[in-house]
Amino acid sequence: MSRTTCSMAAKPTPTLRSVWLLLLATSVVTGYLPAQTSNAVTHGPLELTSPLGRKLYALPDDQAVIDARASVSASPKSVEQVLKLSKAQAARRQYKEAVATTSQGLTFAPDNADLYLERGHRKLGLREFKPAMNDLEHATRIAPQMLDAYYHLGLAHYFVGDFDQAAASYDRARALAKSDDNLIDCTNWLYVSLRRAGKEQQAAQALARITPQVKNTEPHLYFYLQLLRFYQGKLTAEAVLPPPPTGPADLEGELSFDTVSYGVGNWRIYHGDRAHAVDLFRNVVKGEAWNSWGFIGSEIELAHASK
Repeated sequence: MSRTTCSMAAKPTPTLRSVWLLLLATSVVTGYLPAQTSNAVTHGPLELTSPLGRKLYALPDDQAVIDARASVSASPKSVEQVLKLSKAQAARRQYKEAVATTSQGLTFAPDNADLYLERGHRKLGLREFKPAMNDLEHATRIAPQMLDAYYHLGLAHYFVGDFDQAAASYDRARALAKSDDNLIDCTNWLYVSLRRAGKEQQAAQALARITPQVKNTEPHLYFYLQLLRFYQGKLTAEAVLPPPPTGPADLEGELSFDTVSYGVGNWRIYHGDRAHAVDLFRNVVKGEAWNSWGFIGSEIELAHASK
């Protein structure tokens, strides 16, 4: 799973886009997006129960997991093979298993920053934010130039509501960015962290580096770039919101929907429109991509709202 857990669908034609937007508008107005229950998907073991009380499951092993597990058995002290297995497990939402895999790796490679990064990343998906923070801080101490460690550390701070520290981590990550893709990725989370910290002027300044010349290369960053244009006032919410996923198998559609819906919902919170933000968050958590950042962020907002 990539850092942003968002995949890009092909850019829609104007006609198709109009149909999609109409469908999305209907779902938002009615507060309804067809629930993608786990009954529609063959699932593996229970990974966790969400703060909203929903049981969240892994997917069964695929060939990538089977092959990676065999490679670790053949080379049990290979960091490369351990990381390969952990990432294959995470791709099947087997996050508890991925944490166990990286923990085993750390028994023979206790100073490996990649293992701490990988384990911290997966703990975020398990909603173990403080333990994730410890792993990610350890990774930054071992490898001070590791952009991904600061990026995920920012998420750990963000999800516990420590927005100032989240912004500091993203500012550090962005300083290490060597490409437009990294700039886009880090700026999105820097902006939202600053807005949630109440630092509107600094957030606006963060957007200044997203010029018309900034383009994404990695397809999944298209939606973060669209959100940044939305934050700049260059696109409307209707223009950036993608269509809802077509069903449980529409992983790319769901990830893009989660990413943008959470971003637009966040923006509505900044502007005092919490009711419509909650509508978006509710639609996100009806999906299956419970390990996406947009899903986790939406879940946290709904949990807070229910208290």
